[in-house]
Amino acid sequence: QGEIKTVDDACMVFGGVPPCVSDHADRVANFALSVVQLRIDGVKGEPVVMRCGMHSGAVIAGVVGTRKFAYDLWGDTVNVASRMESNGRPGRVCVSPAVAALLEGSFAFEELGEREIKGVGPLRTYLISSCKGPPPYAVLRPD
Repeated sequence: QGEIKTVDDACMVFGGVPPCVSDHADRVANFALSVVQLRIDGVKGEPVVMRCGMHSGAVIAGVVGTRKFAYDLWGDTVNVASRMESNGRPGRVCVSPAVAALLEGSFAFEELGEREIKGVGPLRTYLISSCKGPPPYAVLRPD
């Protein structure tokens, strides 16, 4: 189970929040790999290139609003995921060590090395290079 929330010119996808599923990291990683492979023409015909960031950990979640209600997430996990995206590369999925550990065995990685991450300090980062097997469910196809 997961949700998608828009944040300015970005979107935030989260998985593993109620209801919990054991393969939430794999599901989000497959989704992210599908997103960065999409080919979209921008306003002037220039290609729009996506990048994604992933982190895993505890969050604070709740429903906010008085007239229009929205489910939202806060906390260091959300901030680190955002930093993974902003420190990543166009067309790629950048992940934290926590995510790399969760996905070990299912995905292959390229190490970017240790980087200074705003609000976190030095952190080793990785790019997902491929899925080691077929995803267990349908993914987006850029046809």
